[in-house]
Amino acid sequence: MPGTFSSISVFAFDLDDRGQAVQAWETVVDASDTEGIEEAKQMASSHAGVLVVRRDGNPVVGEEGDPVVVYRSGKTDGFD
Repeated sequence: MPGTFSSISVFAFDLDDRGQAVQAWETVVDASDTEGIEEAKQMASSHAGVLVVRRDGNPVVGEEGDPVVVYRSGKTDGFD
């Protein structure tokens, strides 16, 4: 549909001193789901967990969809 978009966010999680997963950083990538997943897989070895989320929207009418998890690996506590 014209005017719609998808944004892909990649999150990395590290463990705090109590062993709980906390968000280390987030980046929005200009990529497809597949490219975001590949990036997350590459980062998985250096973080406790990684997550890829897609959000679809239509800025013309002010709509932004709910986040959809497209890939999850490791500990991503509290991110559902």
